[in-house]
Amino acid sequence: MRVRVFTIFNRIRSSFWFLPAAMATGAMVLAFATVALDTAATDWLALNWGLTFTGGAEGGAALLGTIAGSMITIAGVVFSMTLVALSLASSQLGPRLLRNFMRDTMTQVVLGTFVATFLYCLLVLRTIRRAEETLFVPHLSVSLGVLLAVVSVGVLIYFIHHVSVSIQANEIVARVGKELIEGIERLFPEKIGRGAPRTPKAPPDADFLDRFGAEACPIGSAADGYLQFVDGDDLMALAMQEDVVIRVEPRPGHYVVATRPLVHVWPGNRVNDQLIERVHSAFALGNQRTSGQDIEFGVNELVEIAIRALSPGVNDPFTAMTCVDRLGSALCRLAERDMPSPYRYDTEDQLRLITHVFTFADVTDAAFNQIRQYGRSSTAVTIRLLETITEIAGSVHRQEDRLALLRHATMIARGAVDGLPEEKDRQEVEKRFQSAQRLLTSSPARLRIPE
Repeated sequence: MRVRVFTIFNRIRSSFWFLPAAMATGAMVLAFATVALDTAATDWLALNWGLTFTGGAEGGAALLGTIAGSMITIAGVVFSMTLVALSLASSQLGPRLLRNFMRDTMTQVVLGTFVATFLYCLLVLRTIRRAEETLFVPHLSVSLGVLLAVVSVGVLIYFIHHVSVSIQANEIVARVGKELIEGIERLFPEKIGRGAPRTPKAPPDADFLDRFGAEACPIGSAADGYLQFVDGDDLMALAMQEDVVIRVEPRPGHYVVATRPLVHVWPGNRVNDQLIERVHSAFALGNQRTSGQDIEFGVNELVEIAIRALSPGVNDPFTAMTCVDRLGSALCRLAERDMPSPYRYDTEDQLRLITHVFTFADVTDAAFNQIRQYGRSSTAVTIRLLETITEIAGSVHRQEDRLALLRHATMIARGAVDGLPEEKDRQEVEKRFQSAQRLLTSSPARLRIPE
């Protein structure tokens, strides 16, 4: 059930149709409601006071027609501006960033505002009657239509400003970086040294792992696609219900080939059609990666922007350094988080679920490897990478995290030997490397970059 909800929510949030359609439906309901109020007021005045609304039919119709025509025209302009922004972002920063623009709530609200105003005016316009004996002008509804038109003009002005800001590289990088940090806080909620102390679960003994590998039964994927979501709670409940141990093979973000194993179940003789169906329902596959449970996806988006900026055709090291800064912010937060165990036990300390988990070293590799490779000939980017590692070093608490950062700092410094021809540049890189090394080792021995 959670998988289905996640899939539907992800598709709705990344669509241009849902929010505008909801706003258009609301406008239709509002139109019928205000016309009903106008009708009741007109009949009541005619019956009790002998008064009827006279005049204004032609003017009201003309006004509503003008507003409706203007709104649908502006909606087309807004749609064109949105497509231009999408094309620009796709060509300069990468096609995977289109998802971020399509998830922009403000753009969806703007489109919905103009479509809703158009439909409201159209529905009110059809109720105006011009015959003398049945004259009816919905004054309240027409006034509300004018108010909606004024609001739409304000929304248009704000949308022009919003598009101008949103296509700037720094704003795009900031938005992706914010989403990455939100993903870290969602997937790794517990900070080191905070909350109640926990006893980490030890891995099972080697004999059990050997038996598991020999006796477990694989359950293959029913389709091809990127793994977007895994319902761990459902798999845990299934393992307890069937008294089995389930090992999840891919992790969110991996591409799954049909019929290749999604999970292995031990003991294998308990696998049946109902269990296979339950396992398949706990996995959501799609045509692209998402940030729901895939922390590396946000990292890869920033890395893609950086390496595109470092390409010879663009040659924009400042955008690359901005990406490095945002990656540093995310890694500082990740270094302060407790890493979950891949082994999950039930309330009776019985092993039920084995999963792949993201580690600090995995995310660090995804963040630095490609930028280091493409930016080794840029002094500014190389120095910024080492400065960022120095900044992250102040947040790490685990020895394995320090070793991961030190490994990347060493590779960056060595890459500068071949990539930077100027001696002065290499000296500046070595100075930053020594600063990072002092923080990452308790008693660092001076490691000079070979000439």
